[in-house]
Amino acid sequence: MRCKGGGFTLVELMVVIAIIGILAAVALPQYQTYTKRTKMSELVLAVSACRSPVSEVYLLQTTPPGAGNWGCEISSSGPALQASSTAKGKGEGGTLYVQSVTTDDDGKIIATARNFNDSAIDGKVLALVPLINSTPAVSATDMGKAITSWRCGSPDDGTTIPLKYLPSSCRG
Repeated sequence: MRCKGGGFTLVELMVVIAIIGILAAVALPQYQTYTKRTKMSELVLAVSACRSPVSEVYLLQTTPPGAGNWGCEISSSGPALQASSTAKGKGEGGTLYVQSVTTDDDGKIIATARNFNDSAIDGKVLALVPLINSTPAVSATDMGKAITSWRCGSPDDGTTIPLKYLPSSCRG
């Protein structure tokens, strides 16, 4: 009588390896997108930090301050950012993933992304627009009014980062 060994055959091992390979091929792109969305939260926080200053200016001022003067802008060449980035060891600029945060005449907040190692994101912008009763605020006519909500990530507002990388709360 011949006793059969208790191991796996070569074919069975190859099937298992093929299944693992297929699962890895499907999971890896999803994981990469997930990590980019996680990093994107830093960009969203940067634009969100400007909401209060812009809201306060709209509510309390009678004349608009103009582009770049809403009190929350940052740039990669600003002295405060250079000092903070040097302390954090992140090189030139404010944060690892935020190149700059600017504002336009109407208080729209625009953040530029960097260091994602993805041409679909690096150098692209995320826009956050103040709304008064679901209409974009206009500084020439809406000063003295309260900002009632914000629209984040809409391509119509100038966002050029693909929506799949934005958090679900920031997709226009």
